[in-house]
Parts: sequence; structure tokens; C-alpha cells
Amino acid sequence: MSEKIIKQKIFSVLALLCLALIVWLPDLFADDLWSPVCDPDLLCVVFMDVGQGDAIFIQSPSGKQLLVDGGRDNSVLRHLGEILSFSDRDIDYMLITHPDSDHINGLSEVLDRYDIHHIIYTENNNDTDIWRLIKKKIATEGSDNHFARRGQRYDLGTDVYLDILLPDVDVSDYESNSSSIVARLVYGQNSVMLTGDSPKAIEEYLVLIEGDNLASDILKVGHHGSRTSTSELFLSEVDPLYAVISAGRNNSYGHPHVEVTDLLFNYGVTTLSTIEEGNIVFYLDGLNAPQLQNAK
Repeated sequence: MSEKIIKQKIFSVLALLCLALIVWLPDLFADDLWSPVCDPDLLCVVFMDVGQGDAIFIQSPSGKQLLVDGGRDNSVLRHLGEILSFSDRDIDYMLITHPDSDHINGLSEVLDRYDIHHIIYTENNNDTDIWRLIKKKIATEGSDNHFARRGQRYDLGTDVYLDILLPDVDVSDYESNSSSIVARLVYGQNSVMLTGDSPKAIEEYLVLIEGDNLASDILKVGHHGSRTSTSELFLSEVDPLYAVISAGRNNSYGHPHVEVTDLLFNYGVTTLSTIEEGNIVFYLDGLNAPQLQNAK
């Protein structure tokens, strides 16, 4: 067989292989379009185990994604790698509740690894190296950036939205925890209250201005279960089925404080902690009580 014929046969085989890849590649990777953790037909909320810090991942049935805070180290990247599909390198929204290190340190590498379309934060001036670095990265991310303000609503598709409840003023000069964004995630009859590290005075102010519109199925307990948050007035208005505490094992603050866990127990709230549970995953269908998943 001549060398020319051999080359023609090799070319024909390669052409057929390329054609097969074009036809079959979308099917081969179709499953990779979906998160291995989240059900694509439901609202998925993952309270990530990032130790003594906060990081929450949310995916709506439309596929839109929201990351709330990023913990105190880069463990958030490992969790995102487990939650997101291999090919997913975009996150629709990033919300930074306030610029304390246990909420933002991990976001530096998230901004390096993922394309973020919208970033929501406040004007709060926390004069730390990590916050200055993150603000520089935000400025060069190419995202649409928004200072959070009461009354804003962010559409996550399929009737899922995030309402900003606080702040209602410029919080540039506020103490950091008091500047926290408080937001309520809503899907039909389901809702999740996200509080950052808001102290009791802020919670009670929110009750004053919001009235009885705070009821939520799930409460992200403020300030990692510190006694400085979760006032009885606020808890009675939110009236959650579940409370989630994000804290680190044997942390130096003693979080969660017994005053908070006792109060939640007395109100009949099922309380879950990342210390004991690892990642805590909920599915919500917009109609029924949240479904708690075992995602340790």
C-alpha cells in the first residue's frame, strides 16, 4: 500500500472521529451542566462548612446562582468545586454582607477563579488589607456592582428573588457588624432570612420598620450564634422552622452561645450547626416545607 493511500485512510479515520465528537460531545457532557449537589428543579440553598465564618451558595430552578460571603479562608473554593459542575466557572451574583475577615477572606480567590456577573455590597469602610485587596479585584472584575439598599430586588429567575431589607442608609461609618446586609430569599411560599452579623439593635429596628413581614422558613442565625444577635423579638417575628448556625469547632468565641441555642429550643426551632452537620443543604419547591438533605 502506498504512503499516499495510508495517509488518506488516516485522514478519513480522523475526520470520522472529529465528526463523532461534534455529534456526541454535547450528550457526553450534558450531565456536567448541572450541579452534583443541587436538584435543578428546586431552589437549592447550601450553608457551607467554612469553619468560623459564613459562606452560602444558592441556585434557583432557572440555574441562576448566588454566593453570599466566602468564609475566612479558601475552603470555600473546595466546597464550590463539590457543589458546582466541573465546567461551571460563572456565578451570577455575589453578595458580601459586610467586610469582616471571616466573611470575605475566601472571596479573594473566588474572584480569581470565577466570573462574577453582579456584586452586591455596602459602602462600609473596613480599613484592612484583605478588604482593600477585594475592592481592587471588584473594580477589575467587569461585574455590575451595586451598593445594597432597602427596597432592591434581585431576580434569580423562576419566581425566585432576593429582597434587600437593610441597610436603608449609607453605612460607610457604621461599625462593621451593624452595617451587615440583611436579605430575604423568596420562592413562592418559601423564604430564607439571611442576616450577616447583624446585632440585636439592628434586628429590632428591622422589626420596627418591617412589621410582620419577616416570617421565614429558614433563619441564618446572626453572628455565628453569638449572644449579641438573635433577639427574642426578632425570632418571634421570623418564626422559622429551621435555624442554621455557621461556626467553627472549638472556636475561641464560644459560638454558638447557650443563650441563643436555648432560645431557639424554647421556640421549637430545629437548629442545625455546620460544626455538627458539615454542609447543610435545603431544597425548596415554593409550596411545601423545606427538604433538608444529608450532605456531610
